[in-house]
Amino acid sequence: MAWVLKMDEVIESGLVHDFDASLSGIGQELGAGAYSMSDVLALPIFKQEDPSLPLDGETKHPPFQYVMCAATSPAVKLHDETLTYLNQGQSYEIRMLDNRKMGDMPEISGKLVKSIIRVVFHDRRLQYTEHQQLEGWKWNRPGDRLLDLDIPMSVGIIDTRTNPSQLNAVEFLWDPAKRTSAFIQVHCISTEFTPRKHGGEKGVPFRIQVDTFKQNENGEYTDHLHSASCQIKVFKPKGADRKQKTDREKMEKRTAHEKEKYQPSYDTTILTECSPWPDTPTTYANNSPSPAPTFTSSQQSTCSVPDSNSSSPNHQGDGVSQASGEQIQPSATTQETQQWLLKNRFSSYTRLFSNFSGADLLKLTKEDLVQICGAADGIRLYNSLKSRSVRPRLTIYVCQEQPSSATLQAQQQAAGSGGENGSGTPYVYHAIYLEEMVASEVARKLALVFNIPLHQINQVYRQGPTGIHILVSDQMVQNFQDESCFLFSTVKAENNDGIHIILK
Repeated sequence: MAWVLKMDEVIESGLVHDFDASLSGIGQELGAGAYSMSDVLALPIFKQEDPSLPLDGETKHPPFQYVMCAATSPAVKLHDETLTYLNQGQSYEIRMLDNRKMGDMPEISGKLVKSIIRVVFHDRRLQYTEHQQLEGWKWNRPGDRLLDLDIPMSVGIIDTRTNPSQLNAVEFLWDPAKRTSAFIQVHCISTEFTPRKHGGEKGVPFRIQVDTFKQNENGEYTDHLHSASCQIKVFKPKGADRKQKTDREKMEKRTAHEKEKYQPSYDTTILTECSPWPDTPTTYANNSPSPAPTFTSSQQSTCSVPDSNSSSPNHQGDGVSQASGEQIQPSATTQETQQWLLKNRFSSYTRLFSNFSGADLLKLTKEDLVQICGAADGIRLYNSLKSRSVRPRLTIYVCQEQPSSATLQAQQQAAGSGGENGSGTPYVYHAIYLEEMVASEVARKLALVFNIPLHQINQVYRQGPTGIHILVSDQMVQNFQDESCFLFSTVKAENNDGIHIILK
């Protein structure tokens, strides 16, 4: 028994010795010469992040914040942008708040900044044709502005300015260190830029955008600091209140599960950060009009620029014929395309299509043109591109009698027996297309085709039996047979320098 206990002690002491030896190797491998704590912390996973980047949980801190005192709609889904309803012409406060932390942007401390407030289109397709849209609105609402500042109610704004060429923008200076509130009034309503459809209209959304600038070395307010915007719809007076109430009642009827998918309605609207509007100001005193942005909304407008036949500011005069009669070719250059647009009375869209060749223009579908130019001008441009002319109500063929011709009797016989004059030269007739079955239209078209001053034509007669002259009346024109042929001559009027035209 003693021998067994002795053997156990020997075995135990041997195991302890071996275990100690194994531990001694570990101590040598992890000595000071192998690794140090500073080396471990230098590994990439332990490196300190770039201080210029926000840490986890830290968001970018904007220098300013703009809050519009108008409630957001409750009928907006969780991940969608907020939507705010405004009443036309009502004053709404936009609070201009200094959101800087201590030490941020010391260069503007104690100095003024400039802000430009705009009402712009939310829809990208309308933004492409902003200039045409605003010109059309200006034509229908002469003397009005899309956006105004209510100066008596505003607080802290200095040197307010509006540019007559920018009806949708106002600008002013303000001190971030002082309380500032700008009260705005939006005069355009959302349905002014939508097509008339059966069963009601759906207004287009706008955006209220604020861009803020600081002074550069030359004292000009051109250095961009911050931009923010929000989505709005504008209704006729009290219409926004009714729409807000309707949305609230609809949400109350939804189940609790459905309500979870929608945002709550907030009493104020916080403008969210966005890219600056693509209009870099040159000086505070004079900013150029906003060009159509290269990025931003449905171009279907009842406010498109009026046709040049009307007395619009873009009227090109009567020197341009009503139809050029020339179809644009795919090989047309951009310059030739511009000339074609001018000839066909689309001068309002030359700027929009300034980089389009003939092939580019012909690739546009009818739907594309309606979205870009509005329903009326879009269909007209589509028909012009496809050479879809309206069939005239009456067509007559007219040839001017030459002074060297034989007598009336001979001319009539020649016209009735082969269409040649006494010298054997064939008569050349011009087609006159009448859109209106009236005598004045006959005189106007004759003057246009044969280069006769319209004011010199006193009367138009038709030669009847036995050579009598019958005054051409509206009723006579309505009884002309389609594709009738006429020779005509001119005689000097007795009482003035005018002429009479005689159809034979």
